[in-house]
Amino acid sequence: MKLKTIEIDGNTYAEIKDGKPVYDDNGKENTYDAPAMHVTIGRLNKEAQTHREAKESLEAKLTGFGDLDPAAARDALETLSNIDQNKLIDADKVAQIKLDAVTPIQTLLDAALDEKNTLISQYSTAQINASFLGSKYIEDNLAIPADMVQAAFARNFEWQDGAIVAKDSNGLPILNNSGAAATFDEALEKIVDHYPHRDSILKGAGQAGSGANPPGNGSVTNMRRAQFDALPVHQQQKYAASVANGEATLTD
Repeated sequence: MKLKTIEIDGNTYAEIKDGKPVYDDNGKENTYDAPAMHVTIGRLNKEAQTHREAKESLEAKLTGFGDLDPAAARDALETLSNIDQNKLIDADKVAQIKLDAVTPIQTLLDAALDEKNTLISQYSTAQINASFLGSKYIEDNLAIPADMVQAAFARNFEWQDGAIVAKDSNGLPILNNSGAAATFDEALEKIVDHYPHRDSILKGAGQAGSGANPPGNGSVTNMRRAQFDALPVHQQQKYAASVANGEATLTD
């Protein structure tokens, strides 16, 4: 990609369109709004920092559970239930002793497991969010921001056994060209390659083709980012797909 220039009175100047310099991107003209890009990069850096801090906080909380073994705790409860009742005074006291011993332990165990599962869920969400925000593939190849890419394709990524696992539309794991589990960016690239409207979200691909509606034709819907962020997740995904298809736009 190189800057387009024009010559006037023997002097060479950058070609300007709508107040922005024009670049030749493999035979296609593109203008770049440097101030807007600077603001966007700053916002994404801030979001990445927030997700990183949330991740570190969740990791610190998870360490508090140590090597808690739910199976061993339940075995201890079972042992209590097998107390030799003949050594106790009577059946009523046996029942009361067992109830008094088991109930607090079971309550604490259930609460600990619930909190641990909640922290794991929050941690996995933070990891997937951070992967989208820090994706080199999105930065270099896609023409829509990371949060909209996430709204459209997050359903393809899950947290399993301490790692992000990517799956295709049939629920099968996505592999790289070597037959191993694909990295996040490798998987995302394969997902985008099979996306029916891929040309409308790739940089330099041009959105006038592939059935997309160019802005300004009266059929494009516009939404501000604050409105988009306030939508439920399923509506964000639907609107993100409309943006990718050229049927809608998103502005700050």
